[in-house]
Amino acid sequence: MNATVNVVLFKSKTLANEEHPLMIRICKDNKKKYKSLGISVHPQYWDFEKNKPKRNCPDKEQILKLISDKINEYSAQILDYKAENKEFTSSNLIEKVNSSTIRCTIGELLEKEIERLCNEGRLKYASTYKELRTSLLDFNKHLDSYFSEIDVDWLKRYEAFLRTKGLGDNSLGIRFRTFRALYNKAIGENLVKADYYPFRIYKVSKLHKETVKRSIQKSDVEKIISYKTDRSYTQLAIDMFYFSYLSGVSILSIWHT
Repeated sequence: MNATVNVVLFKSKTLANEEHPLMIRICKDNKKKYKSLGISVHPQYWDFEKNKPKRNCPDKEQILKLISDKINEYSAQILDYKAENKEFTSSNLIEKVNSSTIRCTIGELLEKEIERLCNEGRLKYASTYKELRTSLLDFNKHLDSYFSEIDVDWLKRYEAFLRTKGLGDNSLGIRFRTFRALYNKAIGENLVKADYYPFRIYKVSKLHKETVKRSIQKSDVEKIISYKTDRSYTQLAIDMFYFSYLSGVSILSIWHT
């Protein structure tokens, strides 16, 4: 599980300008893996004993900051792996740290989804995204937020806000299922890392309430079958309803005897 991360000037490769690339070196399981930092330094400006740029190195402060930021990034990911008790290789670590995400706000993806659904003629589905957009704007006042900012506490506050508007569980469920679908879309399009996914803890399934089933009263049946009309299609509908009703009653009578 132990791994070390440092930066070296990679002398094994010399560029056309006689500089060497600056590389992150990860040592784990007696194996070394290198990842370029995207910059190079002339060997005359590098202290190979202390493994850092010399005082007279051009852009020394910027290089030191880059080195510090990258080492901290890799070290933080190693700590995350340890906290979750996950095994990893040097390749896994490099891939995890360098997996880039595209910058896109919640509002931008919402607009994109609404437009796509409308173009596909899925207007009813598009309306659920429009309703989500309206409620998010009402709650958050803007949609210029990134998906990584949405955590469990944020979702709980959003739920509490919607309840103050008088929305019941089923109405809340529609909003949150739509929002969850949008978040999944964001992960699929590499707009946010799956590690940030808040719906593992915040369960949308709790926002579902069975609708009470209502049966028609006998008095209402009598009103329908005794309704007088001169319109043939209306009378046909009444007759079909009465036939269906009697058939159902007959079947239930047989079932219970």
